[in-house]
Amino acid sequence: MDPILFIVFLPLLAAIVAGLGNRALGNVAAKSVTTGALFIACALSWPIFLGFLGGHAEPHVVPVLHWVQSGALTFDWALRVDTLTAVMLVVVTSVSALVHLYSWGYMAEDPDQPRFFAYLSLFTFAMLMLVTADNLVQMFFGWEGVGLASYLLIGFWFRKPSASAAAIKAFVVNRVGDLGFMLGIFGTFLVFNTVSIPEILVRAPGMAGSTIHFLGMQWDTMTILCVLLFIGAMGKSAQLGLHTWLPDAMEGPTPVSALIHAATMVTAGVFMVCRLSPMFAASPAAMAVVTCVGAATLFFAATIGTTQWDIKRVIAYSTCSQLGYMFVAAGVGAPGAAMFHLFTHAFFKALLFLGAGSVIHAMHHEQDMRFYGGLRKQIPWTFWAMMAGTLAITGVGIVDVFGFAGFYSKDSILEAAYASASESGRFGFYMGIFAALLTSFYSWRLVFLTFYGKPRWAGSEHIQHAVHGDHHGHDSHAHGHHDDGTAGYHPHESPLNMLVPLVLLSTGAVLAGFAFHHAFISEGAGHFWKGSVAFSEELIHHMHGVPTWVKWAPFVVMLAGFLTAYQFYIRRPELPAQVATQLGGLYRFVYNKWYFDELYDRIFVKPAFWLGQKFWKWGDIGVIDRFGPNGAAWAVAQGSRFAQRFQSGYLYTYALVMLLGLTAAISWVMVH
Repeated sequence: MDPILFIVFLPLLAAIVAGLGNRALGNVAAKSVTTGALFIACALSWPIFLGFLGGHAEPHVVPVLHWVQSGALTFDWALRVDTLTAVMLVVVTSVSALVHLYSWGYMAEDPDQPRFFAYLSLFTFAMLMLVTADNLVQMFFGWEGVGLASYLLIGFWFRKPSASAAAIKAFVVNRVGDLGFMLGIFGTFLVFNTVSIPEILVRAPGMAGSTIHFLGMQWDTMTILCVLLFIGAMGKSAQLGLHTWLPDAMEGPTPVSALIHAATMVTAGVFMVCRLSPMFAASPAAMAVVTCVGAATLFFAATIGTTQWDIKRVIAYSTCSQLGYMFVAAGVGAPGAAMFHLFTHAFFKALLFLGAGSVIHAMHHEQDMRFYGGLRKQIPWTFWAMMAGTLAITGVGIVDVFGFAGFYSKDSILEAAYASASESGRFGFYMGIFAALLTSFYSWRLVFLTFYGKPRWAGSEHIQHAVHGDHHGHDSHAHGHHDDGTAGYHPHESPLNMLVPLVLLSTGAVLAGFAFHHAFISEGAGHFWKGSVAFSEELIHHMHGVPTWVKWAPFVVMLAGFLTAYQFYIRRPELPAQVATQLGGLYRFVYNKWYFDELYDRIFVKPAFWLGQKFWKWGDIGVIDRFGPNGAAWAVAQGSRFAQRFQSGYLYTYALVMLLGLTAAISWVMVH
């Protein structure tokens, strides 16, 4: 039996066992079943990836069952295994397995642990279904599956109003993007008469230049199809305009944040664009749209990350920005570079989120960095893990010598954008360089505020409240031990089952780029991808031939961001407040996330509530209820009162009525 079947269905089986068994099964059994299933899936995934890496494996499809046959629409449920799938398998199963293990410690005191672990495994199954899809309908099944699982996980603490609201927001915003994705799938079937991904990709180049009628106008066929599909990717991968759900998703438990941001939901859009890269390559206009939206997103999210105080929100906006880099790469024709950054990003972003969770755990679930400081001596393992993640995301490294994970993958995207020689590519390059400066600044800002300087938690009212159980609406289920009072409060290192995932992810953040960059992006990488993505050898050659200043620019801006953060938060900690005051409205604009939430509230939410209220009062109450159930009840009541007059109870009254009726009947018969 092909191992891909075990990889995909073991998480589903574990989710069913833990979900149905729930508390009857017990915490330890539920955690053991789900975590064990994920580690088995992970162990089976790495040999598949290494087989493609070494050139020993060939793409193949594993049939599962016959699914749909309706007229021209026919497709089976089958699992496609190629290089792109192999990369996603190790990303999804590795991060998910470590998140499961980490959750043993983080969720140790939660009363609903079986439900939580069942949701985690269900999330993983849905993502595996998505990345192994052989047709667009199966991909859409996994696509909606991760949407459902994200709703369940973000709103896991459903008694907390902010968590429920965040879950609903994520679900609704993604429905907007999914509408575009569905239209793209419908249009693709209309044009190609199939939903089979291999068939579509083979025939896509031949559709270049053709037109299709849509919304009363003639459009370039591949442009309209690709833009509609990309709208779906914008929702799932939180690109500018459909990004507003992502920061609010922090209301879920911290392991959920790591899983959503590093390996599952938000990477689905990038994967889909890379999987369908031959379609996008047939439309330069669609490629330009992808590049420009990605470039705008990475700049937008990076600016917001520089002003936030919530440690998880800083990392969340960092995710949004890094996804923008991936779309820039996909948009300039370098999906291999996009997937390489997705691969390395999974390690260092999961590390940063789980490290942040360890900090939050140590600080009794306080998430405001203004109440941290001096923690490197209190939680040294967490400190070094966060340092590894920060060195990776900021792209620390020396050209042609050694670098951390982000140094290879992010720099390859910038080189591809510059080498593309297109206007959208150059826009992506310069936006990417500026965002790299901001990434370095806000990443080191997080490290300095959290681990350096004077402790701001000693005697803090926030921490004192947290010790006594008031968690200020953050991860409100306490999972660490509580002191009897605040006077002797000391932050504490996380348990071993939380530290082991940090150590393993740190290894990936340090070595993943150095170990795998030759396979992903070096000249000859086309052999590794084996046609699973449209990554031309010509572009790879031009990437490695960019001017020297292009290769060194990311290092220079990384260093500038580090020095600026050091000046602001170590040498002169009074500077940030002064600069914020001087910037005035600009600072407030960025701090308030460019007022997107307020804008959407005014444009969409309030009008929708107003319209709904009018329909409720005028439609439901004024028309439907009035002439429906209420009107029927009124008619019955009036009829009853009228009928009561004939129900006197006297025999002569009934005899008279019968006589009149009989007389009327005989008269009618005689007349006719």
